[in-house]
Amino acid sequence: MEKGRKLTKGLMIFYIIILTWIIVFKMQFSFENLQGRRNMNLVPFSESVIINGKIDFDEIIDNVIAFIPLGLYLNMLNRDWKIGKKIGILAGISLSFEITQYIFAIGATDITDLITNTLGGILGLGICQIFYQIFKNEKKANQILNILGVIGTTFVILLLGILIVAN
Repeated sequence: MEKGRKLTKGLMIFYIIILTWIIVFKMQFSFENLQGRRNMNLVPFSESVIINGKIDFDEIIDNVIAFIPLGLYLNMLNRDWKIGKKIGILAGISLSFEITQYIFAIGATDITDLITNTLGGILGLGICQIFYQIFKNEKKANQILNILGVIGTTFVILLLGILIVAN
């Protein structure tokens, strides 16, 4: 396996671990700090994203942005898969996060999150395709995306460090 592909796999694994910590464990280090809450919203873009009578676009945008790297990494590692399979996997991963939150009563299970997370992953697929079109060389595009992934991962680590120290 070439080193660029190994780096992509490593970045994806690290990304999924951090995403799991953020979504499922709510950035807590102890199960005692997790709120025992089990509710489910099956109406898209309804009460779960309404704050003071207005839609909370910040949460929607955050969910979309959080899943863009998943689409990027999935596309980089599985170029030959059909788009439907990639979207199915993106939706399946998001659904698994939502189900996990419900089963363990550690968050709200929300169809809006499923939709926006999957949309973020689809955007990641599209961004990856744009890079392939711009550079006309898959290997070069993957190198640049991996460099951006390392920079983004470093930024996330620094941001999480600041959040941890602040608490």
